[in-house]
Amino acid sequence: MLISGASVAGPALAYWLHRHGFAPTIVERAPALREGGYAVDFRGEAHLSVLRRMGILDALRAARTGTGSMSYVNSAGKPQAKLPADLFAGDLEVLRGDLARILYDATKEHTEYVFGDSITSLSEDAEGVHVTFERGAPRRFDLVIGADGLHSRTRSLVFGPEERFVKHLGVYCAIFTTDNHLGLDRTGHAYVTPGRLVTVYSARQNREAKAVFYFGSPLLDLDRRDVTRQQALLTERFAGNGWESDHLLERMRQAPDFYFDSVGQVRMDSWSRGRVALLGDAAYCPSPLSGMGSGLALVGAYVLAGELAAARGDHRTAFARYEREMRVYAEGCQKMGDGVAKMMVPESRLLAGFLNRYYKVMPYLPGKNMPAKMARKAAENITLRDYTAELSTR
Repeated sequence: MLISGASVAGPALAYWLHRHGFAPTIVERAPALREGGYAVDFRGEAHLSVLRRMGILDALRAARTGTGSMSYVNSAGKPQAKLPADLFAGDLEVLRGDLARILYDATKEHTEYVFGDSITSLSEDAEGVHVTFERGAPRRFDLVIGADGLHSRTRSLVFGPEERFVKHLGVYCAIFTTDNHLGLDRTGHAYVTPGRLVTVYSARQNREAKAVFYFGSPLLDLDRRDVTRQQALLTERFAGNGWESDHLLERMRQAPDFYFDSVGQVRMDSWSRGRVALLGDAAYCPSPLSGMGSGLALVGAYVLAGELAAARGDHRTAFARYEREMRVYAEGCQKMGDGVAKMMVPESRLLAGFLNRYYKVMPYLPGKNMPAKMARKAAENITLRDYTAELSTR
């Protein structure tokens, strides 16, 4: 079975496929594992139980960021308001790069990894899928799973152009690693101006920091691989913005892991067609603003592999059951990203001022814990079958 994408969903699926007796191959466009990236969080028993069953929960806890509350600051860096850790970090927060490394280590002995290549065409017949690659020789696989993210090549090849399925949320995001020059101790600072948000939070036991820039914009005609143009655009948008913006823009040029992309959600009526299915962000990206993407991908991988095993490889039955089990859950997680962009990146000076005042009084309001409770409810809104136990009784 071929899996496209070696970030989170793909290796998680490979782990469970091997557990159920399948032989997975992962192809990844990048030449190696992608380091860096933002912090991702897990919350609720559904997320944690999958990590526990995979045997990687302890490793993730050892790599946890331990990030506490997030402080909103003024242009002088003085804290004006503080939002609770549970709203941002859930029960367990790790850097995406650390999660990817742990998943790779858990799968590399029984999964064929092909880095530096990508799918160029898929041709299905009654016996399987003929796959051609950008660099490697053509191969045949029984099934193909697209776990290749928001801009999935697999989805485009099988279902159609990206604009049919990706809803732009009106925001762009950039993130990179920098030095912890603010001396942050397992915490973060955020600075809001009209149409822009800059955050910095400590990482890896405070030895470094992550700088994150958000700005409001309609879709732009940008090459996703043109880092020079992306950094120039970010400089245009944030130069003279105040607080640490200019300093961070200077540090950006030396960052080893600069990442830039639009923020969007993926909405599809079906996640499979023939012998090809989609997983994680490729199928139901809730957007990074939801805080649900990695947990949703891991749950989806567990369910998809389990249904393939339960159906004894009958992909028609397995794909239908996978969608039935995951559809409501995925849609609930996506709702956590709805409307967040306008709250994070206020369009006007008036709204930015209002939000800064609201964050000051939020800790004293009766509903202060409501956002975190809603996120937890969405994360736990699925009952996971114990596929291993069910299969052992057959």
